Amino acid sequence: MRTPLGALIIVAIMLLLDTYVFQAIKAVCNSASPKTKTIVYSIYWVISILAVLGFLLFVFTGPDVLPKKMRTYLFATVVGLFFAKLISIVFFVVDDLRRLIQWLAGKLLFRDTEGEQINADGISRSAFLTWLGLAAGGALFGSLVYGFGNKYNYQVKRIKLAFDNLPASFKGLKILHFSDVHSGSFTNKSAVLRGIQKILDEKADIILFTGDLVNDKATEMREYMDIFSMVKAPMGVYSTFGNHDYGDYVKWPIDGISKQQNLINLAKVHADLGWKLLMNEHVVLEKNGEQIALLGIENWSNKARFPKYGKMDKAYAGTENYPFKILMSHDPSHWDAQVRPQYPDVDLTLSGHTHGMQFGIELPGFKWSPVQYIYKQWDGLYESGKQKLYVNPGYGFIGYPGRVGILPEITLIELV
Repeated sequence: MRTPLGALIIVAIMLLLDTYVFQAIKAVCNSASPKTKTIVYSIYWVISILAVLGFLLFVFTGPDVLPKKMRTYLFATVVGLFFAKLISIVFFVVDDLRRLIQWLAGKLLFRDTEGEQINADGISRSAFLTWLGLAAGGALFGSLVYGFGNKYNYQVKRIKLAFDNLPASFKGLKILHFSDVHSGSFTNKSAVLRGIQKILDEKADIILFTGDLVNDKATEMREYMDIFSMVKAPMGVYSTFGNHDYGDYVKWPIDGISKQQNLINLAKVHADLGWKLLMNEHVVLEKNGEQIALLGIENWSNKARFPKYGKMDKAYAGTENYPFKILMSHDPSHWDAQVRPQYPDVDLTLSGHTHGMQFGIELPGFKWSPVQYIYKQWDGLYESGKQKLYVNPGYGFIGYPGRVGILPEITLIELV
C-alpha cells in the first residue's frame, strides 16, 4: 500500500494503538515518581514515533536506500512492535469491557461498584490484566528478537518411512528433502554454507528440493550459485517451482527483464546448479533393474490467493504401471484437494511452502503454530491410508528474518 492515503490510514492505526497502550503504561506507572514517569513515557513515545517513521521510510523508499540487512531488520522490528501492541490490547479490551459491564450493572441495580475488587495478593483485577497484557506483548516482541539468531540454525531431522509396495532394491533409499530457500532474504553467506555442508554430510542417495528458490527474481541466486552448486547426490538432484518463483509479487519489468524472461532465467539457474527441474513431468528412477516414478509439478494450491500452475494429469501420465510413486508438490494443500482423492497410488508427497510460519512451538508430542489455522498439513509427517505427506518447514526465511520455535530444517527420509 504505497499511496499516501493508504500510508496515512496505517499510520493512524499505529498511533491509535500507541495511544491505547500508553494508557496502560500510565496506569502501571501511577505510583512511580515524576522523574521515573518522565523517563518511561519518553522512552515509550520515542520508540513509537521511530516505529512510525520506520514504516514510512520502508513504504516510500526503494530497496537501495538502506543496506539490505538494515532494511530487513527495520521491517521486522516495526511489524514486531505492531503485533506486540496488538496482543497487549486484547487484555486491555477485556479489562475495559469488564469495567464497563461492572459500571452498567451498578447503575442498573443502583449498587456502588466503582471500587476495584482486590485479589488475595492485593492487586486489582485491572492492574493484573494490565500487567498481563504488557507482559504478553513484551514476551511476543522478545521472542521475535530472540528468533533473529535462529534463522540459520539448521536442524537435520531423520525419519524412516515404511511402504509395503516399495521395490526391494529401493529399501534403504535415503532421500534428502529441503524446501523454500528464499535466497533473496539471505545476508550471511558463510551461515548458508554451513547449512549446505549439513546437507552434504548426510550423503543421501537423492536430493529433492520442493520450490521457492528465490523471493521474486532469478538474480537473487547470483551470489549463492557457487554454494548451491555443491548440492549433489549419486541419483541426482531434482527440483520444482514454488509460488514465489513465478515473480507474482513484484511489478515487472525489473532492470529491463520481463516476468516471463525472469522465469526462463530461473529455470536456467536450476540447470546451471546441476538440478533437474520437473515441470509437470516425471522421471523414472532405477536400481538393480527395478523402477519407481518421481513426479514433479509446478505450484498448485487449494488456497484462493495462490495460483494453480501445476498439471498433475500431465505429470502422472505414463506412471500408472510403476509400483511406487513419489510426488514433489510445493503447496501441501494440494495433497487433500487433488492428490489423495484423484491419485491414490501416489505413495509419498513432499511439500514445503508454510515455513511453519517461522513461529510456533515444537516439543515432543506437541506442535503448534498460527499457520495450522490456515493449513491442515503444515509441518512434518501426515498419513492417510497408505499415502504419506511430508511438509518441510523450509531452509530459508522471508519477511521476518528469524525463526521462533519452528527452526529451518533439512529432512533425511529413509525408505524401509
